[in-house]
Amino acid sequence: MQLTPANITIGIDGEYWLITNRQKTSNPVRVPLLPKALEIIERYKGHPKALADGSLFPNISNQKLNSYLKEIADLCVITKNLTFHLARHTFATTITLTNGVPIESVSKMLGHSTITTTQIYAKVIEKKLGEDMKDLKEKLNVQKDKDNQRLKVVR
Repeated sequence: MQLTPANITIGIDGEYWLITNRQKTSNPVRVPLLPKALEIIERYKGHPKALADGSLFPNISNQKLNSYLKEIADLCVITKNLTFHLARHTFATTITLTNGVPIESVSKMLGHSTITTTQIYAKVIEKKLGEDMKDLKEKLNVQKDKDNQRLKVVR
C-alpha cells in the first residue's frame, strides 16, 4: 500500500522493476514486474485516493483487503478462505516454484532472510508432486486394465 511511482524503475534488462525495502526487515528488494502487475498499476494510475496519497494504489487496510478477497471468493464460489497471506503463499508455490523459478529467486522476492524459510514452500510443492504422481499411477493402471480388456476381447 505504500508503493509510489518512484518505486518503479527500468532495470538493467530494460524492463520495469519494483524497487523497495521490506517493511518487516527493511531488507532491500528488487523484483521484475510481470505484465499483469503492470496492467494493475496502470489501472489505478489516475485513482483520486492514490493521487492524493502519492501512492500507486488507493490505501486500504489489510482487514479491508481480506474482506474484498472474501467477496471475490464468494462471487467465484471458492470455499477456501482467501487472504493476502494466502495470495503470497500461492505466488510462492503455484506461480513461481511450480513454474521452475529457482528457490533462491523466490526467496529473494519474498524477502526471506534465509532460504530455509522458503524451503517450507518447496515442501508443499513436493507434497503436491507426490499427490499428482499418485493420481497419474491410478490413471495409468485404469488405462492398463482397459488395454487388457481389449486384448481379451480380440483373442
